[in-house]
Amino acid sequence: MKSWPGARGLSVGSAQVAAANYGTSGYWNHAGLTGVENTTVNFMHASYFANIAKYEYGSVAIPISENKRTIGLSVLRCAVDDIPTTLFLVEPDGSINYNNIQTFSSADYAFLFSFAQKIKDEDDYKMSFGANAKVIYRKVGHFAKAFGFGLDAGFRIEKNNWSLGVVAKDITTTFNAWTFSF
Repeated sequence: MKSWPGARGLSVGSAQVAAANYGTSGYWNHAGLTGVENTTVNFMHASYFANIAKYEYGSVAIPISENKRTIGLSVLRCAVDDIPTTLFLVEPDGSINYNNIQTFSSADYAFLFSFAQKIKDEDDYKMSFGANAKVIYRKVGHFAKAFGFGLDAGFRIEKNNWSLGVVAKDITTTFNAWTFSF
């Protein structure tokens, strides 16, 4: 399941790489964080498939160094809760006990630490780059969990009313290390 942070990104089907220059840029294109002029906080919740799947997003972007640099933190959660499991449905004597049905959640969490730097900042021409380090935590009930990490980078040019953005996602292939226990 794929989801996108921010109402703007959700409404345009993720066409945000060049356009993002606000608080959710830590997800879309880190270079766009340089468009944030004051500390910005964003929250979003979306539900899918009759409220079965849930997506939460929160971020903060803080301009520093006289608005030449911006740091950001984004937190994402994408999950399906209350999944029934029938692992213990059958008793040792072979009888079925529906009271043994339990539920679990399958959730992915991402923590993005972003940095953006202005390269050029003129009235009609702006250029910036950005990068982020991400930590991924995945949990499937009490059965499995994983930790991962990765790096992304972005570049953005804005001239007059045109903007061009380039993002390299998963430069390090976002490695995940799983552990299982039944």
